[in-house]
Amino acid sequence: MVIVGALSTRALALRARVAAASTRVGPLDLAVALSAALAAVAGTIGADARWLPALGRIIVDRGEIPDGVPYASAPSAGWHNVPVLAELVLRGLTSAAGDRGLLVAQVMAVAAAMAILAWDLRRAAANDLSGALVLLVVVVGALPVLVIVRSQLFSLLLFPVLIALLRAEARSPSLRIWLLPPLLAFWSNLHGAVLVGLAVAGAYLIFERGRRQPLLAGAVLVVSALAVCVTPALQHTPDYYRGLIRNEAAQRGEGLWAPLSLTSGFDLLLLAAAIALLVLAIRARPALWEVIALAGLAVLTVKTARSGVWLLFLAAAPAARSLRFEPGQGRRLAAPMLALALALAVFGLAQGPLANGAGTPLLGQALSHAAGTPILADSVPAEQVALAGGRVWISNPIDAFGHRDQRLYLDWLAGRPEGDAALRHADKAVLVLRDTPAAKRMRKARAFRPAAHDANAVLYVRRP
Repeated sequence: MVIVGALSTRALALRARVAAASTRVGPLDLAVALSAALAAVAGTIGADARWLPALGRIIVDRGEIPDGVPYASAPSAGWHNVPVLAELVLRGLTSAAGDRGLLVAQVMAVAAAMAILAWDLRRAAANDLSGALVLLVVVVGALPVLVIVRSQLFSLLLFPVLIALLRAEARSPSLRIWLLPPLLAFWSNLHGAVLVGLAVAGAYLIFERGRRQPLLAGAVLVVSALAVCVTPALQHTPDYYRGLIRNEAAQRGEGLWAPLSLTSGFDLLLLAAAIALLVLAIRARPALWEVIALAGLAVLTVKTARSGVWLLFLAAAPAARSLRFEPGQGRRLAAPMLALALALAVFGLAQGPLANGAGTPLLGQALSHAAGTPILADSVPAEQVALAGGRVWISNPIDAFGHRDQRLYLDWLAGRPEGDAALRHADKAVLVLRDTPAAKRMRKARAFRPAAHDANAVLYVRRP
């Protein structure tokens, strides 16, 4: 009887622990799960993704970092390759799982980013329901960034790590602030948004920590700036970032560098989300450094819409802190939130196919027709050609090439008559996505004829 009683007691205790654990899964956890599920079911690979593993493959094959971009025929000698670590990481994933490896990396980055944001919201004393609602606003506002795989995926993970560290230091200053330089050094080897992270860290160090410990704050800021240069390019790292910021697409505000537009549905969602979170964040009376950082990120968002995700991430914690709901409301609304998560997942699946580039058969035909000569290709197919081992005239990273070639390529992508001169760089084949400005312009190119097509792309070959 004693043994039976003891076993019954243990069983009851175990059941109580399981029940307690189940009650801890609330709306905030559902919001995190939603973001990861959405990235998985609606994820698609965009431009500025495949060039990284393409260069990573060359580095692995040669055992050294090449000078310039070997898969492109346009001159690129002297370009300083900084994100080598990102290239090698994505090369490992694509060699093991192809394009699925890129999607896996995106889903992991989104899931980790949202989990870190959720942790930061809880540390900011936000309850589960308010935190979940704020995260849903972030997901809606940053939807393209979350579901389109780009090199930006590394910053999706590291920016929340940065703001969580800064807020932890703002609450309880310590020597943990010295984690900032190694974080930025690691980030610099992965993606250029480290400059945004450095600017946000600078706001904290100057306007918060600097008022209490000016020498320490100044030392951390200087070491952090130097840490950004701890890359394979070393002292040439600033040249890389200078070229990145001053490339022709950035100067024109085209492609990934397009400003916030009131005619874009996704940009309108971003604008609405940003306004809602900023209003809530101001109500919470954030610290001076957060206000300055939010203002800077707001300006950056207007200039480059895809940067709006950083604004949403930073505004999330103070916005959630200003919302207050009665205890227990979160559990009562968990089921409707799960329904919303499923509805948004269905919406993501309905917004188009996961594959948005050339299919494998068409890509093979393009490589066969080109026979080793450079292919002039649209942004996504160009990176597909590079990853498949073919040659293009020019592709991402566009800042690796001369400004004259950048301008010509952008004119061709935009379907401008000035871009027709780019066709001289295609000896045998041109690969374009359907219904793009470049594709519409190619229909008028007398020197080329359509040779093959699939659901997403068209192959043109030069007439004999």
